[in-house]
Amino acid sequence: MNIWRKGAVMNKLEALKRHTIIVADTGDIDSIKELKPEDATTNPSLILKAMASGKYNYLLDDALVKVEKENLPSDMKVSYISDLLAVGIGKEILNIVPGRISTEVDARLSFDTQKTIRKAKELIDLYESYGVTKDRILIKIASTWEGIQAAKVLEAEGVNCNLTLLFSTAQAKACADAGVYLISPFVGRIMDWYKAKTGTTFTAENDPGVLSVKNIYNFYKSNNYKTVVMGASFRNVDEIIALTGCDRLTISPDLLKALSNMDGDIIPAIRDLNNTAITKTEITEPGFRWEHNQDAMAVEKLSEGIRAFAQDQEKLEKIIIEKLNSI
Repeated sequence: MNIWRKGAVMNKLEALKRHTIIVADTGDIDSIKELKPEDATTNPSLILKAMASGKYNYLLDDALVKVEKENLPSDMKVSYISDLLAVGIGKEILNIVPGRISTEVDARLSFDTQKTIRKAKELIDLYESYGVTKDRILIKIASTWEGIQAAKVLEAEGVNCNLTLLFSTAQAKACADAGVYLISPFVGRIMDWYKAKTGTTFTAENDPGVLSVKNIYNFYKSNNYKTVVMGASFRNVDEIIALTGCDRLTISPDLLKALSNMDGDIIPAIRDLNNTAITKTEITEPGFRWEHNQDAMAVEKLSEGIRAFAQDQEKLEKIIIEKLNSI
């Protein structure tokens, strides 16, 4: 948390940091240096954007040299270079932030528990080969049933996970039961869906994404779950301010800068009310699949998110292949 100097004019980013841990949702080093978040999160889309900026060309060059030294089969080179880039960018970010980096498992493994576990361990091993201990890493996994079960195994082995693309109460329940370290319930994408379906322009007070995170937060706190709630995917500063007091919020640089340009204090808007609209029940695989299936928004947004991350992963791999072919 920031130390606020009494008598100074406080901006809303400073005010927010007094109540919530701020996480930068970006792979852009310059933005992270400027905004000074506690942690940072990345995903295939952000890695692709970071590589397109040209700031990390040296990491790609280093990865190409390393993969040749490893003498890997051609069918393994692209995946290995992709992992080297994700970990390389993560390592650079960890040189700036005092906390953790979230690095995502290939979205195409979202329905394969064993392959997700294997890839997570490969990423951890790569970080450790660079001298980064696993206590500074969150392995980011899509909140499918298979992904949640992979996280359960990894957590038991001391690898902390960030369960992303979370939209439904079924996902939140299963993550809590699995004992995952952190969940990332999405705000803006939920609002997008309801706005498209109803034509309604929502305020922060009735925003369905904001209300979803508040319900999950209260459910966790009421039932003494240790899993950290980190709101994600924001469309405007009002959504962020409405979740002041949430354990963590991961926010894009544009919205972090917008908050820093707004003066004034923020009163926590999310609290442990010791009550929840969500019933605590142990969730089985059939129960999870049925309950999640009943939420059309969650089904559509989870599938859409996985496809989008997979597509951006493939775009990144295309860049890698072109580079390999040019050597």
